[in-house]
Amino acid sequence: MMRISLIALAISAALASGCQTVETTQQGAVGVDRKQHMLVSEQEVEASAQKEYAQMMADAQKKGVLDKDAAQVQRVKAITSRLIPQTAVFRPDAQKWPWEVHVLSTSEVNAWCMPGGKMAMYTGLIEKLQATDDELAAVMGHEISHALREHSREAISRQMATQTAVGVAGALFGVGQLGQSLGNMVADVTLNLPNSRTNETEADRIGVELAARAGYNPQAAVSLWQKMAKLNSSGAPPKWLSTHPSDEDRIKDVQQYAQKVMPLYTAAKASPSAGK
Repeated sequence: MMRISLIALAISAALASGCQTVETTQQGAVGVDRKQHMLVSEQEVEASAQKEYAQMMADAQKKGVLDKDAAQVQRVKAITSRLIPQTAVFRPDAQKWPWEVHVLSTSEVNAWCMPGGKMAMYTGLIEKLQATDDELAAVMGHEISHALREHSREAISRQMATQTAVGVAGALFGVGQLGQSLGNMVADVTLNLPNSRTNETEADRIGVELAARAGYNPQAAVSLWQKMAKLNSSGAPPKWLSTHPSDEDRIKDVQQYAQKVMPLYTAAKASPSAGK
């Protein structure tokens, strides 16, 4: 019994010593407000993300799938360039991120944004969904929101907490520790591992606000998810959908928050700079 108590104390001390409670973003009109617990620094995660992204884009270049369609690249970059300035509403420091977006020619229905603003859009998503500009803005707004909220850093922190607990217990019991490079973890949580329902809801809500402020119809997020659901019903779920579960409750939530930010969309469309 005493040994178990010592283990618990050791694990708690190891986790508490490096844990930070942070508020990554401001609430915005959609009111996202949740404190997050982090075990790894923002700088470390972003540095690892930049290295992983550079390697991935270099690999895509070698395979001949990087930015092949100039028209699609121009379209995606134009949409992204309107979304990025709106991130200041949620976190002003995001304006200083080294934002970058590329289009990968692959049949996968996928898109993502790494920590620090490193993005990719897959042609499979554009073509299979026959996505409008408003719908692409919903996709990219959603992915940018994950980066703003530092959901990858949060997921990595949860993994590290588990590994620390196992490592401390292992040391006490004579069992080997677990280990994984931070770079691999960044790529894994961004591209492969499913987000929690809480994280997805936050990204949905912030995403519709980013789109609305950029002059894109936030209601397009509803038609986007309806298209994704239809695509899912026709066979195996697309990779992007497999980490972004769609259901009636989610669509209702998106509808509610899209309506909430409609005044922002109306104001953006009335602005002299709309569409620029």
